[in-house]
Amino acid sequence: MVSVKRAAAKLLFGARYDKVPWGQRVYVRPGERLVREAQWRIKVAGAKTMPLAEYRRRVPLGEIEEFLSCMMCGESRQQPLFEPTGGNGWRYRVVRCPSCGFLYRNPNIRPERLADLYADSYSSFLTGKYAENRQRRYRLTMDAFSPVFDDGKGRRLLDFGCGAGLFLELAEQRGFDAVGVDLSPDSVEQANARLSHARAYFGAPEDVPEIAAGGFDVITLWSVLAHLPRPLEDFERFRSLLAPGGVLLILTVNASSLLLKAYASAWSGFTKNHLMFYSSRTLPTLLRRTGFAGVAYAPHYGDTIEEGTTRLPEAMRVRLRRAVESSDGGNMMRALAFADDKAIETWRGTLGVRRLKA
Repeated sequence: MVSVKRAAAKLLFGARYDKVPWGQRVYVRPGERLVREAQWRIKVAGAKTMPLAEYRRRVPLGEIEEFLSCMMCGESRQQPLFEPTGGNGWRYRVVRCPSCGFLYRNPNIRPERLADLYADSYSSFLTGKYAENRQRRYRLTMDAFSPVFDDGKGRRLLDFGCGAGLFLELAEQRGFDAVGVDLSPDSVEQANARLSHARAYFGAPEDVPEIAAGGFDVITLWSVLAHLPRPLEDFERFRSLLAPGGVLLILTVNASSLLLKAYASAWSGFTKNHLMFYSSRTLPTLLRRTGFAGVAYAPHYGDTIEEGTTRLPEAMRVRLRRAVESSDGGNMMRALAFADDKAIETWRGTLGVRRLKA
């Protein structure tokens, strides 16, 4: 199948795009965005919708798993769409909610077994190939949401799911009074060895008195949202931990990505530990239901595009940006959630803020 697709692309586009990185091709090849969007609509329209009871009869349940209804709207019907697989034999199923369009893994991981996914030296992944250029992505995202991160002096920051402390290190440098939490004990150990003033803790926010007391001006979730099995409960907690005027930053894989529509089950966002997949259409539901007042987005064009180090010719760069903006299809979603009206007035800057009615 892959060779057939490659042959078809060769026939349509010739060799001109062979040297374009695979993650950028769908954005720069003429007409491809429209084709991928049409394919997605056809796939969704043709996917069978079934009651949860029927889905349970058809799908095996793992030891640490449970069946779910949609976390965003409560719909129990399912549209099975994808079956991602990967190294070490992992495999799971991704369904779509036919009511609100939310994508999620089903069966999902039971919350009390979530730590099982991170117990075996997860930090070796976070500090290996995955960590290359991570701080560059953090800086680019902080710049995209200026002035929130320009100066942290006198402001408290919580990095939820802090991993090996790569972002906490940057938060220190920008003057924030920063702390982090993570479920990987060896990641927390590595983070504290890296940090000068910030501190990382093992466990959940409520396990650490300094964090449970709240009063944070900024909470960050760097590639964490897709890992949360009970997002409504978590976001209610985040909202309670924010001080008046506080903001919550989210970087996560984008369920509207053109790459998802192009590569289906082979999409890079379907990793072993990802549980739920959000877009700018479904994230506002989560934020509204948990008490946030507004949300703003910053398109993600790709790190090399934004940094100016890409090898793409200028015409292709322009085409890529247009494709991302036209389709909301960047492979990552960057969002800033505002706790209240004070936060919107203080930090909106030039961002287009969508207000969320309770």
